[in-house]
Amino acid sequence: MMKAAINDRSKDLVFIGGGHSSAIALQLFGLNPLPQVRLILISDTLKTPYSGMLPGHVAGFYSYKETHIDLQRLADFAKAKLYLDRAIGLDLANNKVICEQNPPLAFDYLSIDIGSTPDTISVTGATEYAIPVKPVPKFLSRWNEILKTASERPDRPLTISIVGGGAGGVELAMNAKHRLDRITDNLKIHLFHRGERLLESHNRWVSKRLQKILLDRGINLHLQERVSEVFPDRIICESGLNVECNYIFWVTQASAPKWIKKSGLTTDSQGFILVRDTLQSLSHPHIFAAGDIATMKDYPRPKAGVFAVRQGQPLFENLHRILRGETLKPYIPQKQYLSLIGTGDKSAIASWGKFGFHSPLLWLWKDYIDRQFMNRFDRT
Repeated sequence: MMKAAINDRSKDLVFIGGGHSSAIALQLFGLNPLPQVRLILISDTLKTPYSGMLPGHVAGFYSYKETHIDLQRLADFAKAKLYLDRAIGLDLANNKVICEQNPPLAFDYLSIDIGSTPDTISVTGATEYAIPVKPVPKFLSRWNEILKTASERPDRPLTISIVGGGAGGVELAMNAKHRLDRITDNLKIHLFHRGERLLESHNRWVSKRLQKILLDRGINLHLQERVSEVFPDRIICESGLNVECNYIFWVTQASAPKWIKKSGLTTDSQGFILVRDTLQSLSHPHIFAAGDIATMKDYPRPKAGVFAVRQGQPLFENLHRILRGETLKPYIPQKQYLSLIGTGDKSAIASWGKFGFHSPLLWLWKDYIDRQFMNRFDRT
């Protein structure tokens, strides 16, 4: 790559989304500023959630403040201009971000970290009646409504259905049960999963352990059930299973916003931005992507928060390098990774390759790791 002096003219680096990778990169830019580089952050929320602590927030173990990064404070620290807006498209011919409210914003370099949303399009009624767990602010708004209603009418029967038997759906079931059991005695929770076992990407011990925990706590588990239709008050499966419920949470396979693919960026089959090991777009090397919205072409990994966190440092380093006209460094994510799955009772399961372990000590360890991550932003 040819070097270009950074003082030739000022450059605009625009961040779309305040996800984990973006937040880390912005903090590091605050600690390592570059002259004549203007930073811009576009986010549709002023507080961005940390996924590692959200299940604990649902359970009531953490407050809203403890689980959210203040983007205005972070932007001020990084000397970035914050636009409270939603990106809805890209004009790649003119290097501009199309926003919902503001005029198009020009960029020299762009970094996208907007996460993902559960795919509800393929199931009739899901888009209209189900509550996706992402975007998180909308999910938490509905969750707080449920808590308020349950508190006001604890005698009223409450039935919640959760669609998706991955880590997100299972953690939601366990933590929601913990919280609501302290409010009402009339709670029923149903968990639907189309696979033969829970958390199929993890080892069988972890799957069996979580299945036992769910059943021991009275959560109704429906394995090998594919939801075919959603109504305001019920779920219908292909098998004919018909379950009445008050609320339906959707925690299925992730999908990307349609505008990403429409913009002309090269994507994978699900619409996620394909990136090189430098986190640059395959088709537009002046555009970077990280977190759930990105798929590393040579090193595909699950859409998990652990990878978004670990991409933060290499994202910053390569953005810093490209702005200085220097050669970028490859980032190779690890193949195996440790998952710590909270079980809703201040205990946790560790999943690592073929190994699994369940202990309250693991919750203490997870709590320490999560608080250390959040504390870094309190120091900005």
